Order: sequence, then structure tokens, then C-alpha cells
Amino acid sequence: MDNPTNALIIAVAIAALIVAVVAWLMFRNRRTEALRRQFGPEYDETVRAAGRRAAAEADLLARTKRVKALEIHPLTTTDRDRFAERWRATQASFVDNPAQAVGEASALVDEVMRARGYPVADFEHRAADISVDHPRFVQNYREAHAIALAAQRGTARTEDLRRATIHYRDLFEDLLEAA
Repeated sequence: MDNPTNALIIAVAIAALIVAVVAWLMFRNRRTEALRRQFGPEYDETVRAAGRRAAAEADLLARTKRVKALEIHPLTTTDRDRFAERWRATQASFVDNPAQAVGEASALVDEVMRARGYPVADFEHRAADISVDHPRFVQNYREAHAIALAAQRGTARTEDLRRATIHYRDLFEDLLEAA
């Protein structure tokens, strides 16, 4: 082989490598943007917690895959009505005992999740699962949970309990109506 042929082979190989790198970067950027759109602020929170974008994105993709494998389903009209009535009672009880109402709200959200097909064994997994289909509510869900724990210790202020109740209500309503 002569030098021009070798040079051409090398040039083609370099061009192919450049095209492959550019295609990979474009794929990665599209995936990043898709995850940002799907998860909203949860994307940034997961990146911060993981320390690396690649690890965070792997976690978010694993969450999505895990939730897709679950048999999440809408509630029946009867269940939806029953849960809505229980929510009204829980919310009404806030006036007399805010801390107890927050505990009831937390338990009711767990029950709705279970009835819809979400596993509810541990809070961090619940929050991660919720982040897939209800990303707008997951940060507030985490805050409400932290306040509920403070209420159990007797350290939550009434304003915090009110905020937790609102956060639970927002997620509750979204879980109730989600099809």
C-alpha cells in the first residue's frame, strides 16, 4: 500500500470516530433533556445527591424501568370516593389535632399508593417511585414526610404541620385522579 491509501484509511477512520463521538454526545444530551423534562426539579436533586450526572441518570432510568414493571392502575370510582371521604375527615381533624391529622394524611397517601399498585415498604423507595409519574410532587412529599417525623417527635410547629397537610393533599389528589 502506498502512503496516499494509508492516509485515506486513517482519515476515514478518524472521521468515523468523530461521527461516533458526536452521535454519542447527541444521544446523551437528548437523554439528559428528556430526563430533565420528565423529572423536573427531581433531576437536579438526584444529580446533587449522586454527585455525578451519569450516576444520577442511571438512577432515574432505573426508577423508570422499575415503575414500568409495576402494575400501577387507577382507582375504582368506589375506592376514589371512599378515599376522598377519608381525606375530608382527616383534613377536618386538623383543627383539633394537627399532628395527628398529618400522621393520618401520611398513612392515607400510603394507602392510596398501595391501592394503585405502588410498593410502600420504605419511604425512599416510595418517593423514588412517585418521582417517575408524579415528579411535580416528590420534593413536597419528602418535605411533608420530614415534618410528619418531626410531629412524631413533638417538634413540629403548627405552620409546618399545615404545610405538610397541603403537600400531602396535593399528592393525594394527583394520585386519586391519575388514570
